[in-house]
Amino acid sequence: MEIITLQPIVALVAGILILIMPRLLSYIVAFYLIFVGLTAMFPDLLTRFGTAG
Repeated sequence: MEIITLQPIVALVAGILILIMPRLLSYIVAFYLIFVGLTAMFPDLLTRFGTAG
């Protein structure tokens, strides 16, 4: 799965979780920012694990 299609899915899940449990807002935002930062710094990070065979 490409990063372009993965980031909107992560954002959608994070938004739903924030609506359900607003107390998780800071944790969800922190994990999302870390995820986006890592995928921007290392764009082949997810594909490296997916094609290890």
